[in-house]
Amino acid sequence: MASQVLVSNRQRRLKLDSKWFRGAAQELLAAVLDNVKKKPAPFINKKQLKNLSESGILSVVFVSNKEIRKLNKEWRGKDYATDVLSFPLELDSELNGVPFEMGELIISLEKAQEQAEEYGHSFERELAFLFVHGCLHVLGFDHMSKAEEIDMFGRQKEILNHCGYMR
Repeated sequence: MASQVLVSNRQRRLKLDSKWFRGAAQELLAAVLDNVKKKPAPFINKKQLKNLSESGILSVVFVSNKEIRKLNKEWRGKDYATDVLSFPLELDSELNGVPFEMGELIISLEKAQEQAEEYGHSFERELAFLFVHGCLHVLGFDHMSKAEEIDMFGRQKEILNHCGYMR
């Protein structure tokens, strides 16, 4: 079995091509894990990456700006609609081969559309970017320091370009 992406659309304002997103997300998650295997990070080991690649499950939930604003305020103390929230759950599984949930991404489709228009690229490219950004956060990457930002944003660009989502 390979890693899986589970998708739930809990908003009704914008249309989402769920079939396209599921396929893109599977490809992008594989590319994220491959990137981390090729350029290891000190906070994730080879056994964890193997388990994630073989049995990890990532949930993606699409919501409205109103809903993500509530969640952002509740979980981060920030009272505004953001684009993506990442909730890491488990990077380790002692049960080799048994599926386990590595994390959950909450993405505002409204914010994704706003940003796609603002940045002048496609809605699909913006969703791919938010997915990759969220995946890297689930795996422990961050952009709080300049060095972390350079590493994480470099990985994002490499993964998105590899999968054909250029700006």
